[in-house]
Amino acid sequence: MNESKSIELLLVEDNPQDLELTLRQLRKANVLNRAHVARDGAEALEFIFCEGPHAARRISDRPKVILLDLNLPKINGLEVLRRVKGDARTKMIPIVMLTSSKKEADVIMSDNLGVNCYIVKPVNFEGFTKSVQDHGLHWAMRNLGLMTGLCGVTGWPRVAGRSRR
Repeated sequence: MNESKSIELLLVEDNPQDLELTLRQLRKANVLNRAHVARDGAEALEFIFCEGPHAARRISDRPKVILLDLNLPKINGLEVLRRVKGDARTKMIPIVMLTSSKKEADVIMSDNLGVNCYIVKPVNFEGFTKSVQDHGLHWAMRNLGLMTGLCGVTGWPRVAGRSRR
């Protein structure tokens, strides 16, 4: 991928099956042409903050949305969320926690750190598609320019009935 062009979406996922499932859904939504995949939290932070192999990128060319797994190697999703939301240059990037964790503590911590949406990953494709549609993510993936409205501003549900409002 040519990193000189703006990245629409950063997908941070270490599980090969979940990665393929998510990529398949993104292909269906026609947004994969400007996506970048990071397979651990350290790689995600290097990409976001233009460090290491991504040092040639400009931080102003940030992704319009980040789909972030919670349980990642090297640096977990909560720490990635904390760093992104704690930096003035990146705090406005919408972050969707896309995880298998249903733990209330993870939901609360993510909320406290500023996550825009928390979606629990189902294990099958049909369930994933339904979750994406239920959370308005399908529409948002087709209209990434309006992604800042995802969950928080629009009032779309975050976790089974939870809303940012």
